Amino acid sequence: MIIFLYGPDTFRSRQKLNDIKKFFLIKVDPTGNSLTNVDGAKATMENISEAVGPASLLSRRRMIIVENLFLNKNQLIYDQFYKYLKKRPDNNDNIIVIWESIESGEKLIKVKSNLFKYLKQQKFAEEFKLLSNSQATAWAKKEIVRRGGQITYQAAMALTSLLGSDLWQISNEIDKLINYKLGQKLNLSDNAPIASIEIKDVNQLVKGQFDENIFVLTDAIINKNKLLAVRLFTEQIETGLADGYLLTMIIRQFRILLQVRQALDSGLTSRKIINLLKLHPFVLQKSIAQVRNFSLSFLKDMLSRLAVIDFKIKTGQADAKTLLTLLIINI
Repeated sequence: MIIFLYGPDTFRSRQKLNDIKKFFLIKVDPTGNSLTNVDGAKATMENISEAVGPASLLSRRRMIIVENLFLNKNQLIYDQFYKYLKKRPDNNDNIIVIWESIESGEKLIKVKSNLFKYLKQQKFAEEFKLLSNSQATAWAKKEIVRRGGQITYQAAMALTSLLGSDLWQISNEIDKLINYKLGQKLNLSDNAPIASIEIKDVNQLVKGQFDENIFVLTDAIINKNKLLAVRLFTEQIETGLADGYLLTMIIRQFRILLQVRQALDSGLTSRKIINLLKLHPFVLQKSIAQVRNFSLSFLKDMLSRLAVIDFKIKTGQADAKTLLTLLIINI
C-alpha cells in the first residue's frame, strides 16, 4: 500500500499522518518496532529499501514514513524510487507513506515530475489545499468544540480574518483562547461548559498574521546577521512565545519567500501573485523586499535546512531552540 499526503496545508496533512501512525500502532504493531521514519531530504535509495525490509516477528506488516523526499538534492533518487514503487507487487503488505508540502501545479524537474504524477495517481493519495477564509472559520469552530471550548461565529470570523488560513497559528491561538476562558471559570472542578469565546477575547489575545518580528528575524537570518538573529530569537522565546510555534512561523515565511521568488522569476505581477498565493498585500510587499537580493537556490537550501530541523523535532531527536540556534550560528 502506498499513501501519499501532499499539499501546502501542512497542518491538516500532518494531522492525517499522525492519525495513520496512531492507527498502525494500535491495530497492527503496539511495540512500534515495525514503524520507521525516514528523512527523505537526506535519504538514499538504500536507506529506504532497508527501512521497508521484512516485517518483524510480532507484526506481519511494516510502515515506513518518508518525509520531504522532494527536497533531496540527489536527483538519482527520484527515478530510483519511482522504479522501486512500480516494481512492488500489489499484494505487498508493507505500507509506505510519503508526506510532502508540495502542491499540484508546482514546477518540477522531469525526474521529480514523473514520481509526483505516479504518487498522485495512487488510490490513497490525498492533497491538502489551503482553506479559504470561510472554510478556515468553519474548521476553527469545529476544532474549538473538539477541544472542549465554544466560540461565537463572529469571533471565529474575527480569528480567521486576523490569521487567514494558517492553521498552525490558528491552532496555537485556539489553545490560548480556550485556556483564557477556562481561567475565567469560578470553579474549575465543576462540569459546566466554559463560556463562549467572544470577539473581544480574540481582539485582546490574538496577534495578527503580520507580526513584524517574523519579518525582522527572517531578514536577519537571510542576511547572515548572526548576532541580531540570535538576539531577536532569544527575545521572542523570553516573551513566552513557544519555540515550536516560532519555527512554524519561520518555515511559513521562508516558504512564502520561495514562492514569491519563483513567481517573480516567472514574470508575474504583484496582483497575480496575490491571487495565486492568496497572500495579504502587506505580506507580499514585505516578502518582495526580502527576496530581491536572494537566489532561488539559496531560499531552497534554507527551506531544506528548516525541513530537516522540523523533522528532527517531530521525531524527538532534539528541541527547536537548540536546532534553530545552531542554524543561525552556521548560516
